[in-house]
Amino acid sequence: MGFSGVDALDDDRTVERLRTAPDELTPAAARSVAATLLADGAFSEPYCEWLPTWYELALIAPVRYADRQLRKVAGRVAAGASVTATAPRFSRPADVFIDGEPALSRVSGFRGRFLLADSLLHLEWFDHVAAADEIDVPADLVARTREESLSYYGGDRDRLSPEVRRFQRHLFADDAWVRRVDDAYDLDSRLFGLWERLLRDERRRLEDA
Repeated sequence: MGFSGVDALDDDRTVERLRTAPDELTPAAARSVAATLLADGAFSEPYCEWLPTWYELALIAPVRYADRQLRKVAGRVAAGASVTATAPRFSRPADVFIDGEPALSRVSGFRGRFLLADSLLHLEWFDHVAAADEIDVPADLVARTREESLSYYGGDRDRLSPEVRRFQRHLFADDAWVRRVDDAYDLDSRLFGLWERLLRDERRRLEDA
């Protein structure tokens, strides 16, 4: 997207230091890592609330455990570099209205809820992590993306504006991350496979729109 500040990041070096010498992370890198871990941990529970009850009940225990573990690691990383980092507050269904109606009343089925949730919560995740990395994401773009995405995935809007569609295409690119996690831990998870397929299909659809 050409955001200012991206070129200053050295992700490969940060990952290598995190793996081999976490105590040697620079303050900026430690803040970035801690903020990302906290955002990752806080993401899943509100995401579950956007999806059917059976999904939330099945995953709520493991996602809360993962959140606790990620918070512990984030705390150690931040303390090691004497920096602070916070977790974002993600939108819950009860907080969001589309055209004056509760957001979940505007969608049906697992796919509809999944795409609506991802279009909103992944935007909030990215905005939080980018700020920790001192990446300048224009506030007006975030606001437009939120407004258009809610209307598109849960309302009557028939298309996204070109810049918002491009932004969402990048945000939906997490299918590659899901595949890497599934492969790295040899999970062969049907659920991960579903996530990957939904994300990939929507990313490709946005490319062709």
